[in-house]
Amino acid sequence: MQSLKQLYRYGMGPSSSHTMGPRRAAEIFRKNHPEAQAFRVHLYGSLSLTGKGHLTDRAIEDGLAPQPCTLIWHTEALDFHPNGMLFEALDSKDQVLGQWQVFSIGGGELREEGASEPESPNLYPYDSMEEMVSLSEKNRHSLWELVEKCEGKDIWDHLGFIWEKMQEAIRTGLAAEGVLPGGLELCRKAATSLERAKRLPLHENRTALVAAYSLAVSETNASGGFVVTAPTCGSCGVLPGVLFYLYGRGGHTPQDILKALATAGLVGSLVKKKASISGAEVGCQGEVGVASAMAAAAAAQLLGGQPRHVEYAAEMGLEHHLGLTCDPVAGLVQIPCIERNVFGAIRALACAEYALLFSGRHHVSLDQVVEVMKETGHDMQALYRETSLGGLARIYSKKSIPIRNSSFL
Repeated sequence: MQSLKQLYRYGMGPSSSHTMGPRRAAEIFRKNHPEAQAFRVHLYGSLSLTGKGHLTDRAIEDGLAPQPCTLIWHTEALDFHPNGMLFEALDSKDQVLGQWQVFSIGGGELREEGASEPESPNLYPYDSMEEMVSLSEKNRHSLWELVEKCEGKDIWDHLGFIWEKMQEAIRTGLAAEGVLPGGLELCRKAATSLERAKRLPLHENRTALVAAYSLAVSETNASGGFVVTAPTCGSCGVLPGVLFYLYGRGGHTPQDILKALATAGLVGSLVKKKASISGAEVGCQGEVGVASAMAAAAAAQLLGGQPRHVEYAAEMGLEHHLGLTCDPVAGLVQIPCIERNVFGAIRALACAEYALLFSGRHHVSLDQVVEVMKETGHDMQALYRETSLGGLARIYSKKSIPIRNSSFL
């Protein structure tokens, strides 16, 4: 498992795999070819089919600036991963000076085909959640202590920065009003949800508060704002929504929240290593499903659970999202993505509370669910994996509502 710094990244939305990853790739290629007079970039599969709605073109052009860039869109996917890119550096006569084929595999990470090692080295010697839970029980430690052991004390500085940026995204989203850009004319709801939550008795306002905080982050992301990948931009509202709600309820220190982020990070990093967090590879179960598992783990720990409770909560968070498709309407990270973040957060809290009713021992482990999630994603038809060709995206397109502005500009 890689450092949590590779899981929790801060950058521009609306998609870590379609925006953050391609921009990083463009910046790397431009740096490696300072002699280029222009660039040509081929986009494949999901990057082509939903790239314009996800701002992939803008991200790549910005990353290659100031040199001009020509984008070529290929609907077919390359074999290694659905998010394929081929960069070409050109001279003044459009002759190719150099090429680079690379893939955006989820969460902003890049990978070359056939690469045996991840982009950054593995810091954790653990290969399963069962191993981590058993070790924690044996040593009578919390799961977050494994993070400090493997990464050192400086990880807390990074997690402190991540928590600050999560809260910033919430504040930004709550202060914004009006219609989201992109052409769907989708109204922002975060501020309204918070206003109505304040009118309710304390014992009745949980859903409205969690919704407000999750909506705030997801709407910030959908408008191309800056968010934290948790584990992706498309699922960035789940974990902050849960943590901000529990923190606001009182009884938790900022350090408690950072420890919860550390534990959630173990869950996300494990799934990223053993399966995938890419909607283009395994559907939305790999994004909102994993985010819900991470948030459930964090909530279980904050609510006083032991490592077994944390694992059980995370298992339920992912298990009950198995088979969830990725079918963004018009290629935008808005419908159904924003509401899925809300219900992923609500479900995460319910999973944590349910896990704490029992000993934490159960029949199906998180490790097994991760394996099933990977198999399910690969068995899923390609049109349900971030192509906007199936599911809700296909049905909605039948309404023939014109998308007046898909560039966000």
